Amino acid sequence: RERDMNEKRLMRVEEGRMIAGVCTGLGRYLGIDVTIVRVIFVLLAIFGLSGILLYLILWLVMPMETA
Repeated sequence: RERDMNEKRLMRVEEGRMIAGVCTGLGRYLGIDVTIVRVIFVLLAIFGLSGILLYLILWLVMPMETA
């Protein structure tokens, strides 16, 4: 079955990415500015490395958006 074009999917995004597209994909999925997502990851990384670990896990698990 073909996927609906408006279906919301959590995917890494090539366009606008800084490292792997995780924050950009999360921002799109949640409907918030990617800068907010990046700040959250930086704060999590500063306060106990959980942000780095979470980012790496999402990098491995989230599929890359296809054209």
